[in-house]
Amino acid sequence: MPVVLVIGASRGIGLEFVRQYRAEGWRVIATVRDAAGQERVQALGAEAHLIDVAQPASVSGLAWLLDGERIDLALYVAGVMRRPGALSPPTQQDFDAVMHTNVLGAMQALPQVAPMVSAAQGTFAFLSSTMSQISVVPNSYSWLYRVSKTALNMAVASAQHDYPDATLVTIDPGWVQTDMGGSDAPVALQASVAGMRSVLASLTPDDKGRLLHYDGRRAEHW
Repeated sequence: MPVVLVIGASRGIGLEFVRQYRAEGWRVIATVRDAAGQERVQALGAEAHLIDVAQPASVSGLAWLLDGERIDLALYVAGVMRRPGALSPPTQQDFDAVMHTNVLGAMQALPQVAPMVSAAQGTFAFLSSTMSQISVVPNSYSWLYRVSKTALNMAVASAQHDYPDATLVTIDPGWVQTDMGGSDAPVALQASVAGMRSVLASLTPDDKGRLLHYDGRRAEHW
């Protein structure tokens, strides 16, 4: 039975990954922030562990929790957004919240989980965004979020060199109908996750370290 690890499965995209992979018969290990998220994940038949990716001490427990596992697919889904643009500076509180979750948490989780993914010659995917692409910047909306996802792309592309037996990628889920994306978003949650699953199932060696999109497009310029 293939094993998938979903980091950040309390709700939204992460919880939908849990639902779809369980429906396909995968063993699913998930991390959540609170007891309510734990109950939602367990109700789907998956394993749930309390991990706060914004807290380094909490993330450091991943390796212990997963000791001895071989992970076919790991997904770093956790993320937060702050929406103000560049007309005002980010507060330290907002900066810490966004960068700790979107970048630091991913960089701390990666060396703990990637060896288990390498052992299975699997894939470690990190949710990024089309808003991370420097070549396509129409405005300053959510500039802090943009910066964090661009940094995440670089972190993953750099780390790929240290884990040649694994495939590390970032993937854009599209503008999705979630609490973060809002009800006006054009992409349904189920369609986004199904698209990402299809992309992740068809990776080639040329995709290592790249930013991919849920609809199969590969970013040519970041």
